[in-house]
Amino acid sequence: MNHAEHTSIDPKDPQQGAGHGGHGWMMIACCVPMLIIAGALVATGVVSGIFLVYAIVCTAMMAMMMKGMGHGGDSGTK
Repeated sequence: MNHAEHTSIDPKDPQQGAGHGGHGWMMIACCVPMLIIAGALVATGVVSGIFLVYAIVCTAMMAMMMKGMGHGGDSGTK
């Protein structure tokens, strides 16, 4: 098996694509602590409610960026 065969990824193969789809969810999971802290700060009255809106918008932007990156597309390496 040469290097090109070893590194090529078939996006239609569920065995190969499983590892790449999890990266986006991992990045979104990194936003969960921020959302929890923002919610706690709003609930205790330390900051205004707009802080929670900013945290939610930040998470939404991260989700849109991860979706738009197009992981696993056919790049003509076959």
